[in-house]
Amino acid sequence: MAHAYTPGLRVTDQAVLRKERRLPILGEVLVGLGDTVKPYTVVARTNLPGEPQTLNAASVLSLLPNEVRGAMKFKEGDTVSKGDVLGVSSTLFGLLKKRLIAPVDGTIERISDVSGQVTLREPPTPLEITAYVNGRVVEVMPKEGVVIETEGAYIQGIFGVGGEKYGGIRFRAKAPDQPLRASDIDSGCAGGIVVGGSLITGEAIAKAVKVGVLALVAGGIIDTDLVQYLGHDIGVAITGHEDIPTTLILTEGFGPMRMADRTFELLKSLDGWEASVTGATQIRAGVMRPEIIVSGYKAPEKREQRAASEGLVPGTPIRLIREPYFGRLGTVVELPPELEVIETEARVRILKAKLEDGRVVTVPRANVEIIES
Repeated sequence: MAHAYTPGLRVTDQAVLRKERRLPILGEVLVGLGDTVKPYTVVARTNLPGEPQTLNAASVLSLLPNEVRGAMKFKEGDTVSKGDVLGVSSTLFGLLKKRLIAPVDGTIERISDVSGQVTLREPPTPLEITAYVNGRVVEVMPKEGVVIETEGAYIQGIFGVGGEKYGGIRFRAKAPDQPLRASDIDSGCAGGIVVGGSLITGEAIAKAVKVGVLALVAGGIIDTDLVQYLGHDIGVAITGHEDIPTTLILTEGFGPMRMADRTFELLKSLDGWEASVTGATQIRAGVMRPEIIVSGYKAPEKREQRAASEGLVPGTPIRLIREPYFGRLGTVVELPPELEVIETEARVRILKAKLEDGRVVTVPRANVEIIES
């Protein structure tokens, strides 16, 4: 039998996850091996170096470069405040004085005898890394960070924007093919993660921001609504660092996209549970998906689960990730072993899939991803 492995989005009520929480530069780790942590537990911290300010002291003071050091009132390593007089020079027999003024708070990093420039380093910016999830520290990377293990429900989306949030799930979806509208969001959604059906409307985003919703989850979004919310178009870089109040997570794709039944039913069962979410997405090398993690959730009953390592076999649930069927869900019907020529004239392995509307389509195997359970 033909066999293939295609990584896909995970949607499962039972997962053991390990989340790496690493500082961008060396710092201090604040928790130990085996410690229990909460999403807001600070696990590591450091100080990011401040921006350097280069002052042309020789020009301002009308001195030769090698004369600047002698005119300075502070030496290298001294801390200064905005408005401090850093150096003074006199001209016209002392009748005219020129002053070098600190434009910002900072530390004198360097006084150059060659260029006559003074480098003022702004104060460092404190940076703290939180645990993000409820869990236990299973690995400590000295001066760098930790690895936290958690167990519970796990849902991956296909695309998202916005950073990490933690709050209660507010299930507002009337049906998997119904859009999330502004009328579905009320004051009870404040500080929560609101789940809709097929579409996050622009009106719903505006209402969510006004109410104080932490995140919105639904099948899709109209691209113009997303651009209007962000204030710019989406590039190819990683998302997740946008300066927006409400994180958005799409489970299916762009446009009105019916949420997959498995995803819809699992999110419905998670109504009221506290969840950790992030919209961070990277499609190219180092794939990263937006996610919803509900630590501590236990399924009502055990069920047999299909491992992704089984690969593509007849009956495997899949999502198509290329046009003209982007975002549609289906089931593998057949996996012909022969290579076939596609529109680009490339010879590739294909599969036949039955879509939710009953159509059977033929697509390259590279154009689908397994919906893991």
